[in-house]
Amino acid sequence: MSAPVETLSPDGTDAQALPVVMAETRILGLPASVWPRILAPLVIGVAVLGLWEFAVRWNEIPHYVLPGPILVGQTLVADWGTLSGSLWVTLKITFMALAAAIVVGVTLAVLFSQSKWLEMALLPYAVILQVTPIVAIAPLIIIWANDIDLSLLICAWIVAFFPILSNTILGLNSADHNLVNLFELYGASRWQTMRYLKLPAALPYFLAGLKISGGLALIGAVVAEFVAGTGGSASGLAYRILEAGYQLKIPRVFAALVMISLSGIAIFLATSLISYLLLHRWHESAIRREN
Repeated sequence: MSAPVETLSPDGTDAQALPVVMAETRILGLPASVWPRILAPLVIGVAVLGLWEFAVRWNEIPHYVLPGPILVGQTLVADWGTLSGSLWVTLKITFMALAAAIVVGVTLAVLFSQSKWLEMALLPYAVILQVTPIVAIAPLIIIWANDIDLSLLICAWIVAFFPILSNTILGLNSADHNLVNLFELYGASRWQTMRYLKLPAALPYFLAGLKISGGLALIGAVVAEFVAGTGGSASGLAYRILEAGYQLKIPRVFAALVMISLSGIAIFLATSLISYLLLHRWHESAIRREN
């Protein structure tokens, strides 16, 4: 039988040698590895905007056909008072629809995982809602709801809830069956298994669906506003786009589109941050690797 081998530290003593951890270089408070992810899209964006402005000026394209990015930025600043109020209306519908999608989607997913008969009975109708174009049913919803805000909320919710529902169902069904059998062996109830095993296992799938539904809720709100065509001080960005288009104020159209795009990016970044904060300590998809 061989004797245990003692590991000596570099200085020749029998003290335990500890690994040396190299701290990552930070630039302006951020790790150096993060900067390429930030600079690469910024460089591409600046190049595209520069080519756009050059093409507009070189070809002398009228601003009511295609405004340059400088004019769009000036319009965004000049009309900020009007556009920001409309942006808040659109975002309010978006966040309310997203919250409703989370509540309804997760609740139905839990119920479906507990009863396969219920899943077989109701899931096809959820699929029908998902594949039906919202533009086609929005006029009916507006008539039946008899309230513009409620109809906009329903339209945005229909678009947003299915990714959360389907991803959460997939996550609940992906729990390790060996662990499920272990819970049953120790006498855990179905709801204890759901709380302590299946819901944590479904969290990454739910967060993936949340990233998708955040953008879809914004799209649903804007499309519903287009169909509703409501005006006044409480109108959303979609109505401002229609109004500016009728008046040939194309720079304002582009300014509103920029606000919608930036809002979508902000929603995606916020949901990505939530996903990272909840998963980075334990899930493989969020753990940083050196290679």
